[in-house]
Amino acid sequence: LSAGVCCCCAALRPRYKRLVDNIFPEDPKDGLVKADMEKLTFYAVSAPEKLDRIGAYLAERLSRDVVRHRYGYVLIAMEALDQLLMACHSQSIKPFVESFLHMVAKLLESGEPKLQVLGTNSFVKFANIEEDTPSYHRRYDFFVSRFSAMCHSCDHDPETQTEIRIAGIRGIQGVVRKTVNDELRATIWEPQHMDKIVPSLLFNMHKIEDIDSRIGPPSSPTGGEKEENPALLAENCFRELLGRATYGNMNNAVKPVFAHLDHHRLWDPNEFAVSCFKIIMYSIQAQYSHHVIQEILGHLDARKRDSPRVRAGIIQVLLEAVAIAAKGSIGPTVLEVFNTLLKHLRISVDFELGDRRSSAGSATFSTSSKESEERIVQNAIIQTIGFFGSNLPDYQRSEIMMFIMGKVPVLGTTSQSLDTSHLGDLGTRRIQIMLLRSLLMVTSGYKATAITNALPPPFLDPLLSPSLMEDSELRQLVLEILHNLIDRHDNRAKLRGIRIIPDVSDLKIKRDKISRQDVSFMKKHGQQLYRHIYLGCKEEDNVQKNFELLFTSLALTTIELANEEVVIDLIRLAIALQDIAIINEDNLPMFNRCGIMALVAAYLNFLSQMIAVPAFCQHVSKVIETRSLEASYFLPETIFKDKCNLPKSLEKHEKDLFFLTNKIAEFLGGSGYSVERLSVPYVPQVTDEDRLSRRKSIVDTVSIQVDILPGNNTEDKV
Repeated sequence: LSAGVCCCCAALRPRYKRLVDNIFPEDPKDGLVKADMEKLTFYAVSAPEKLDRIGAYLAERLSRDVVRHRYGYVLIAMEALDQLLMACHSQSIKPFVESFLHMVAKLLESGEPKLQVLGTNSFVKFANIEEDTPSYHRRYDFFVSRFSAMCHSCDHDPETQTEIRIAGIRGIQGVVRKTVNDELRATIWEPQHMDKIVPSLLFNMHKIEDIDSRIGPPSSPTGGEKEENPALLAENCFRELLGRATYGNMNNAVKPVFAHLDHHRLWDPNEFAVSCFKIIMYSIQAQYSHHVIQEILGHLDARKRDSPRVRAGIIQVLLEAVAIAAKGSIGPTVLEVFNTLLKHLRISVDFELGDRRSSAGSATFSTSSKESEERIVQNAIIQTIGFFGSNLPDYQRSEIMMFIMGKVPVLGTTSQSLDTSHLGDLGTRRIQIMLLRSLLMVTSGYKATAITNALPPPFLDPLLSPSLMEDSELRQLVLEILHNLIDRHDNRAKLRGIRIIPDVSDLKIKRDKISRQDVSFMKKHGQQLYRHIYLGCKEEDNVQKNFELLFTSLALTTIELANEEVVIDLIRLAIALQDIAIINEDNLPMFNRCGIMALVAAYLNFLSQMIAVPAFCQHVSKVIETRSLEASYFLPETIFKDKCNLPKSLEKHEKDLFFLTNKIAEFLGGSGYSVERLSVPYVPQVTDEDRLSRRKSIVDTVSIQVDILPGNNTEDKV
């Protein structure tokens, strides 16, 4: 009777339950009963309204089997669910999906690694299914949290740990793909999800041994490598996530990267941070690059009081990001980048000097160590400014040159310059050097068609300010910047080092005919250039490099900007420099006086060959030959040797050792030059800045020359 009752009960059970029960064999090892599975699938397709009940019943059985550890039946239930999902695409599938996701959640919550992997595999299959209509009410918060937790698995068995982590990464990838396909982009990009997804991926990416393998544009590892290596899989998922980011949600994806790098102290050393941002910059759409750069700048501001090495690490990341962005669109962040970097340059100098003051009397080692670390920050800033600036188009680069020059603290221009009032003279000098080094890098390779574009008055005036002649290094930087801007035919390398060039034609100097714009520039601003060179020669702290740069400045001016009128002015300047050494009203050391004489010899040797007036060339050659025999310390090849015997005085030297104005005028006049102005001694212009300068009075020096030089204008004027 009881058997009959059971048979009757079974016959009375709903058909969908009987069809579901039939797919389970008596022994789970036999696997899914395929014939009965086909019947269940046909029934589900024919009666889609029953799908939700089929799903609910399968979920009930699966939950029971999970609790009873009957994992064979769990596998069969999930296989059946997968097949039903693949077969059914009707509107009624949505209630069935809810049951399916509930069952996947049950598997992910279990402590059994095999079930977690099984649930992940089913979810990934589901994620690849395109549903007919989006489901706006469905959320994946639990799956994001669970898959993220799996990415951090710390199972004691390494193989199991790797397996769970890979499953977690694949699950996150599935969530990303599913939400995008379901047009639910807004949900996955919410900060609470990104704060879990991104750190989970970065955690696994950091486990890779060879960081360099991830640098550059997306690579294409084989399918096997992706599946077996959590780091590669996480990287590809990270790239895919960033590739789907849009204007509105880019920041939500990037901010967790900063939090992860901060929390795990990955800015020092910063190899992983650099590789992360290279991946970001190569993965996002090019038009969003400026968003990432703005985020890095913002983070640099937020960490401005961190250790120097942390700040240097962030700046280096900015450099790498800028290097990639410079190839595409940087957008409106150009000035913001420079403004922020210059601000942090001032902060770094402030920290350096503050530590020096506070550490006065303490151990020298700790102070110098702190200073050297701040120098690392400063060098990183300069390198970033220089690289960024040198990769900008010319029209933007000229704006940046003006912007940086406007920040240099010089006399009379305090409105836009960096505030250095609290830093003192030493701090101001440090800022000046750092900004000029930045400017030197930005101007490298800049080629202006007209010199007026490269050296407009608002740029040239502060560059040649007496404030930037305070010491040898400042003057060297100013001259090198001038070389970058004046040398439009890459001749500077051929002129490197001060020397007597036997045959200038061997240098194969490149030059064009002087344009009207360049002639006009020299009429307006030539005296500023001459004055800077003249005053630069009078400085006591000049070293060999200063004289080399002064020689290059004169030579480049001759090549790029000299017509006949400028040639006469340059000769007047050279003779005036010779007078500095002979008269010595500034009480210069003997090395400086001989260095100036050597500079004049090297330049007039170059100039005479460039203008190719034979008699002038012979006069210069004769003076040089006489010097080599009687006063070799007046030649660069001797005076700039490490051990050079200097004369005790120059008063007793014969005129044959000097370049004579009247003879030069005679030789040039015979070749058609207008030489009347050669009889007028060169006197530098006096500017308002000279009167404000804290240095020894240039005004007094000039007034003395005005009194002395006309009285010495004899027939054999020296």
